[in-house]
Amino acid sequence: MGQNQQIQTPDEELELRSIYDLYKFFITECPSGSLYLHEFKRMFGVQNGTPEAQYMDNIFRAFDMNHDNTMDFLEYVAALNLVLRGKPENKLKWSFKVFDGDDNGYLDRRELQKIVMIIYRIKKGSMSNEAGIENLTPGQVCARIFEEVDVNNDGELTVLEFLEGAQRSPWLQSFLHFEVNPSGWISKDFENQC
Repeated sequence: MGQNQQIQTPDEELELRSIYDLYKFFITECPSGSLYLHEFKRMFGVQNGTPEAQYMDNIFRAFDMNHDNTMDFLEYVAALNLVLRGKPENKLKWSFKVFDGDDNGYLDRRELQKIVMIIYRIKKGSMSNEAGIENLTPGQVCARIFEEVDVNNDGELTVLEFLEGAQRSPWLQSFLHFEVNPSGWISKDFENQC
């Protein structure tokens, strides 16, 4: 074996094989090498003009790390890694980025209200308190989030306030929880390996 060659473990070989299979799937779905928003929505079966479409716009923007309005293969792999294997703290940071519409590092009431409305429609109007009895309006949900998370009461949420607030509030964790089915993102063979 040459001096610069490294011995790969079986796990590393599986990872390399998985990445190669994932790349084949990606390039088949996106022959240009770039995943555009309309293709991203198509992978999930999301139609324009729906609450889900607005949410997908925000998700796509959050994964488009270089802001070129496409997702290249590396951004795609980073997204998959977060969805399939990401730590809760990283998922919360990513959620904050999705919610931060103007990308200024803060969530104001307007941004939070917009995303709460989208989530409210996706969850078909069923957001309740801890006891699960009282059905909350989007305005009540927004107020509740600020009450629990905005520790300095300045009307804006920082990423740190958001992370700490979500980690100590089971109600907020429940509100933010979505079952994510990545089957539209990856081939069946790769999904079975994760």
